[in-house]
Amino acid sequence: TQESLRAVLGMVPQDTVLFNDTIAYNIRYGRVGASEEEVRKAAELAQIGPFIQKLPEGYRSMVGERGLKLSGGEKQRVAIARTILKAPPILMLDEATSALDTQTEQEIQAALDLVSKGRTTIVIAHRLSTVISADEIIVLKDGQIAERGTHAALLRKDGLYASMWDRQREATEAEERLRVARESDELGV
Repeated sequence: TQESLRAVLGMVPQDTVLFNDTIAYNIRYGRVGASEEEVRKAAELAQIGPFIQKLPEGYRSMVGERGLKLSGGEKQRVAIARTILKAPPILMLDEATSALDTQTEQEIQAALDLVSKGRTTIVIAHRLSTVISADEIIVLKDGQIAERGTHAALLRKDGLYASMWDRQREATEAEERLRVARESDELGV
């Protein structure tokens, strides 16, 4: 049934919807009976705990209608915390780190890898760095399976996945060079 599927599935969508309530309420929605400590631990794993603690009202801060008082990345981290708290046997991550900068994405990816252990995890991603550790990657093109395999196997195959990987790696390296150049300019170096 739809209800039984909802009970075992935790989803972090690309466009997170939050309730016009507190951050704690929005995280606790993952498991309504969770303690404050469990909510805090989920927030820490989702890399949003330090941000919440800096807010004047902390976990009692209101997020606004649909989470308008939070950035896209902050909303995604609240949704990730909610899903971590639910601890479902099946995780579905639909572009779950798309609104995050590279550094935060890496930190959250480590947390998601931990949470995913022993669970079936379906990751929908355009940013290939989020699927490197997957047991199986399925590459779709025009709605059809173009390739499938592990990250290493797909790179060895030197097909569509390898081509996309190379383009994304080059873009990431260019972004890093640009960031370093900007920092040098700001420091007058």
